[in-house]
Amino acid sequence: MLAIDKLNQFYGESHTLWDLDLEVPKGECTCVMGRNGVGKTTLLKCVMGEVPIKSGSLRFDGEVDLTRKRLEERSRLGIGYVPQGRQIFPLLSVEENLRTGLAARRDGSRRIPDRVFELFPVLEEMRHRRGGDLSGGQQQQLAIGRALVIEPRLLILDEPGEGIQPNIVAQIGEVIRRLIREDGLTVLLVEQKLPFARKYADRFTILDRGRPVASGGIGELSDDLIKQHLTV
Repeated sequence: MLAIDKLNQFYGESHTLWDLDLEVPKGECTCVMGRNGVGKTTLLKCVMGEVPIKSGSLRFDGEVDLTRKRLEERSRLGIGYVPQGRQIFPLLSVEENLRTGLAARRDGSRRIPDRVFELFPVLEEMRHRRGGDLSGGQQQQLAIGRALVIEPRLLILDEPGEGIQPNIVAQIGEVIRRLIREDGLTVLLVEQKLPFARKYADRFTILDRGRPVASGGIGELSDDLIKQHLTV
């Protein structure tokens, strides 16, 4: 679904991503892991076009060259993105927040899909409340729901469990598996919580200083790899 080849990215004089290769298979959840500052969020921003790349290729669905697409075009291709920190609109209602995502739908529909409220019933219950009045966990559900209104083929999540209560983290994990199982969705996930990654991801890639240093099926995420590349 997503193929990244020899990706290089710089912040000023700092070389952030080094010849990075990554395959995100269709219909699976691929988890990118690593210590703070190794380039995980930068990688997602490169995929979405939020930061420029120096060289390399980003191919979506086998044919589409993302490096030639603007940010808004990438969303219209069917890529949903939930950034770190959620970035909802606190003064808009839940429904208004969800509607902001509709502009990126390929079919031009201006109707929030029922699937969003099926997956996150709390959003329907609170659809007229302001986003800023929701709890952190509810705001994260809102951010994911906003990405889902375009009915994406690829969903990108940057640490969806950060700073929210464990029961909501588990609910988000179950939603990810439902979307993969029932809708055929592909998920690219950045997550530092090992139990979450091991339970809900299919594959992993570990980054260190902007380079992949290990990858494989989630069952291959050994204690030795964790000790070497993930523990602080």
